[in-house]
Amino acid sequence: MRIYLDNCCYNRPFDGQEQLRVRLETEAKLRIQDLMRLGTVEYVWSKVLDYELSRSPYPDQVGKIEAWADWAAVYVEMGDEIVERGRQIMDLGVKRMDALHLASALAAHCDWFLTTDKGILKHVAQLNGMRIANPVNFVMEEQQ
Repeated sequence: MRIYLDNCCYNRPFDGQEQLRVRLETEAKLRIQDLMRLGTVEYVWSKVLDYELSRSPYPDQVGKIEAWADWAAVYVEMGDEIVERGRQIMDLGVKRMDALHLASALAAHCDWFLTTDKGILKHVAQLNGMRIANPVNFVMEEQQ
């Protein structure tokens, strides 16, 4: 199984944990990290993730998140195909950067795209057979 985690998933453990939703998503992300470490799932890294991390104002977090890039099964470069597919996804109401993440995941033939972004989840639940879900939903299904 191949998955793509967008930037908000990688950042979730660094967010304030006061809200139940955030705590649940953090726990789910940590479970997914275990699956990634064990090789139970293949995960994809992309130039879009690199770009978003380069703009982060939190260098300590960036270093911890970037370490995951070294173990990814696939690295998706930015190219014309990604940009064009991203434009098509934007037509569904998805923001530009989110559309580029989704396009990268599609290019890598991911089974799942995981996000905590309500905006993405509101607009798309599936693209070309790739399921789009919150990490909590993914973990709940993976446990069955």
